Amino acid sequence: MSDVEDQPRERGQDGPFAYSKALRATADDATRPLTEVSLQDLHEIKLLLRSESVIDWHRLYIDDESQARRLFQLCGLDVDSEADHRRLEALRSEAANYITTCLKLRLDDYVNSHAPVESLPMLASKEGKYQRSACTLLKVMHIIHHLNARELRTVLSIPDNELFAEVESSVVLMFDELRAAGVPVVEFSWSRKTRESQITKLLVKRETSAARIFDRLRFRVIVENREDLGPTLHVMLHRCIPFNYVAPGQTVNNLVETTQFNSISLTGSEDADEADPTETNEFSSQQFRVLNFIADLPVRVDALLDARGVDSAETKGRVVFILAEFQVLDRATAKRNEQGESAHDLYKQRQHGRVRERLLRTPGKRGG
Repeated sequence: MSDVEDQPRERGQDGPFAYSKALRATADDATRPLTEVSLQDLHEIKLLLRSESVIDWHRLYIDDESQARRLFQLCGLDVDSEADHRRLEALRSEAANYITTCLKLRLDDYVNSHAPVESLPMLASKEGKYQRSACTLLKVMHIIHHLNARELRTVLSIPDNELFAEVESSVVLMFDELRAAGVPVVEFSWSRKTRESQITKLLVKRETSAARIFDRLRFRVIVENREDLGPTLHVMLHRCIPFNYVAPGQTVNNLVETTQFNSISLTGSEDADEADPTETNEFSSQQFRVLNFIADLPVRVDALLDARGVDSAETKGRVVFILAEFQVLDRATAKRNEQGESAHDLYKQRQHGRVRERLLRTPGKRGG
């Protein structure tokens, strides 16, 4: 595991999150209490904690153009760039075609083709005749953007280590800025899952597919006090992590109380159903406490495309995604997690015991 102080800063200056640098340029949100942040921010935090999908939302809470611009920037798209603006228009066109042709749903003509594409988040936030069409369109655009990025990564055949290094350098830069802004981060570190750990995980899991390993790149954030966790999540989502690409069903949260968000619902409906709890890790101690979530981080690959002579801006865009795991906890909890049954060495022993059990089963036993 690497500590933030031991790593260079230069690589991330114009790296994968270049378009989100503007989001990190101001520090006024770093110490703002959750009672003062926007309704959109609160919904984003609750989606993460509840491990829900944005596809189940029926509206956004975007008040102005700057908030809409932030959402696009976090997804790796700059509405002021001609190429990215064309990309957004292409995404809208493909999404509209899918909705009207495959699903046989009607879209409002203004939302479909006439409204400025950068205004869609605001239209999806305001009650009225455009709201449902805009929300539906954005959901499908969200999926297509992700699919295109996945396909682009396959076309480029970029080594994982190269992409991991880009993500690491940019996230390091973000946390340097958060510290300077007053966010009470007392420890920040990251690691890459070793090959041995990947083998163990696949032997333990029922799904023996490498695609199901979500934590090959992991970031660990420790803040001073438990009450700092909510504001820290707010800053992370506001400046670096697109809330709509937090992996649904993968959050483990037995640390952050969600009662502080009871005044709002997850999807904008006051009678929204409660989410099913996420599956816990059977190898963790019952005393282990953590907030752990997975996010797909968009990485701009303009330089890599140009170096390889690949022109995909009009078809697949210039963004790929990298899955990363984030573990967020307070100092006292982190200390307790390394004691007794919660200790990491004992966790690994329990994992290895299960692997030995599965590998050595005789034909007469279940699963043999």
